[in-house]
Amino acid sequence: MIKGLYTSASAMIPRIKKQEASANNIANASTPGFKKERVFTKELSKAELKVAHRRNVWEQPMVDKSYTSFAPGVFDKTGNPLNMAIDGDGFFTLELPDGTRALTRNGAFSVNNQGQLEIPGGALVMGDGGPIEVGSGVVEVSGTGIVSSNGLPVGQITPVTVNDLQALNKIGSSMYILPEGEELIPATKSTIQQGYLEASNVDIVREMIEMIISFRNFEADSKSISVQDQSLEQLFSRVGSR
Repeated sequence: MIKGLYTSASAMIPRIKKQEASANNIANASTPGFKKERVFTKELSKAELKVAHRRNVWEQPMVDKSYTSFAPGVFDKTGNPLNMAIDGDGFFTLELPDGTRALTRNGAFSVNNQGQLEIPGGALVMGDGGPIEVGSGVVEVSGTGIVSSNGLPVGQITPVTVNDLQALNKIGSSMYILPEGEELIPATKSTIQQGYLEASNVDIVREMIEMIISFRNFEADSKSISVQDQSLEQLFSRVGSR
């Protein structure tokens, strides 16, 4: 019976993680370029459970793992020449204020006081030759990523990707940090769409439904623990009264 308590309790852990992931997804549903987080849950195999029982370890019967869904979002036409979206694979390359390189699908750019392209928060948009300086001119971006200001080329944006997308580390604001040992790969088949923003790939209705289902399952597990706890209490009371 005590094993049953542990089993029910451990089954509640993935429910909590799913709730947290869905809540974060919904909170970022309007963030350009945001990629939703999913929680993969599977039952342990019978062989794994036997090993756990032989070791007298009551392993949780469910294994959960978070991963990011990099499925593309829809493109919203804004008409703003500083808004850009990547049609295809890849990310924009950024340089954070501390010099760290980051990646993003959020193309809601602006021009800072030095005439450089940046995203909210101060991270600079990096071209093939460094930060892209457009000054105060009219910005035009070709499908191949050539950036011009008042008709003069000022930089080249080349979308990049990595071999293992799940190795990227989220740091918020639709940005990712490249882990050590992971190399950037040019996404040569992708194109830049000026005047568009890629919306998040979050389906709010689906997220709400999954939150409700997860909550109901959590309630069921909680009730199971309560019932088993009451049964144990009654058992101990009977044993103690003899």
